[in-house]
Amino acid sequence: MTQPAESHIQTFREGAKAAWPICLGYFPIGLALGVLAQQAGLSWWAVALMSLLVFAGSAQFICVAMLAAGASISAIIFTTFVVNLRHTLMSSALAVYLAGVSRKFLAGFAYGITDESFAVNLTRFRQGDWDRWQALTVNQLANAVWILATITGSLIGQFVPQGAFGIDYALTGMFICLLVFQLQGRIYLVTALLAGTLSVGWYLLIPGDSYIVGASICAATLGYFLQRRYRSSK
Repeated sequence: MTQPAESHIQTFREGAKAAWPICLGYFPIGLALGVLAQQAGLSWWAVALMSLLVFAGSAQFICVAMLAAGASISAIIFTTFVVNLRHTLMSSALAVYLAGVSRKFLAGFAYGITDESFAVNLTRFRQGDWDRWQALTVNQLANAVWILATITGSLIGQFVPQGAFGIDYALTGMFICLLVFQLQGRIYLVTALLAGTLSVGWYLLIPGDSYIVGASICAATLGYFLQRRYRSSK
């Protein structure tokens, strides 16, 4: 039995209401990426294809930086693959709420998962009264804004001096804000400190870019066991 049009409109409204803060944050960051990509020698259509096919802000920033540095294609592919391995963890967490959903839907939903949409959807799923279509709306609205922002940035990039407005710090600033909003208790704070300490130590001691994924997995695992111990002690 199909839902009435009013139900679809309400679903879209609820998803858009949850998505607008993400979209508001994505637009300036997308502009920054577009500007940096244009200054690295990418045309607007190449930026559009990157945003459409990849849709991963951190991976795209890394790709642009490595292209500007003259890195090889294989090095870029491997680095972005390692950085985006965190999506495996995020998808696993969301899969709990998408049991029994068709593969076609899952493919479209998985395409739109980012750090920000994951945080919003996971929080809403845990609170209840949140369904897969509202979550999909969050993902795809954020996707549309990101593509528009990066294309716009690439078109105006020629008018922006290199290094102006702290553009190269945009992604770092976004992740700091995302982290701060997630620190809602002692366990979260301890896990964040563990992740930071482990990533720095890993980076200094082990060559390569595995420190991001490695530190994330280790800190999340330790945080999980700490939380279990805290709950059992109550």
